[in-house]
Amino acid sequence: MTSQAARSHMSIGEVLALLQGEFPDVTISKIRFLEGEGLIEPERSPSGFRKFTHLHVEQLRFILTEQRDHYLPLRVIKDRMAESFGRPRAVPDKQEVRLSRGELLEAAGIDEETLAECEDYGLLAPVARRYDEEALKVARTVGALARFGLGARHLRAVRAAAERECGLVEQSVAPVLKRRSPGAIGEAEETARELSNLLLDLHASLVRTGVRAVLGR
Repeated sequence: MTSQAARSHMSIGEVLALLQGEFPDVTISKIRFLEGEGLIEPERSPSGFRKFTHLHVEQLRFILTEQRDHYLPLRVIKDRMAESFGRPRAVPDKQEVRLSRGELLEAAGIDEETLAECEDYGLLAPVARRYDEEALKVARTVGALARFGLGARHLRAVRAAAERECGLVEQSVAPVLKRRSPGAIGEAEETARELSNLLLDLHASLVRTGVRAVLGR
């Protein structure tokens, strides 16, 4: 047994090293994605680092095997995990955000002119005169960027890049949806979420690399 396996807690990198021999396609992003979907629940150190146990490794092996050998969607795998490992603790349902225009302005800390610009440039839009959680996040971020002299009109390139990335996701999931087989929608949703996470990771890395170049580092 390696020194990694002998320890009671492992980092995400060490877990990846234990799994990649059997599952070459597994990545750190994949493990984070499965955590985000509630299939595994690693502890956190005081500094925020994930702490994995041998149980988490076995749970990941179970999930990856079910996906590889049986092509099961995550919601089915989660039920099977409950039978094999015990049902995870209940998580309270998250209340859906539905804000009026005035409530959004107050919650995001922006003015009417800024919100109008966000809508004009396609950064957010109400649905049935209500704004959801993503619209609130966009509004808050635009408000924060305004402190650096960046307005909604400067963010058209960001929106265009996001639309192109959504196009990549659509291209990948379209063949799954066309199958119209049982579980196709669940598989497409899972694929779309994982691709989104990978694209976000890539985007963030490219931005950080570009910023280092700007700073001459």
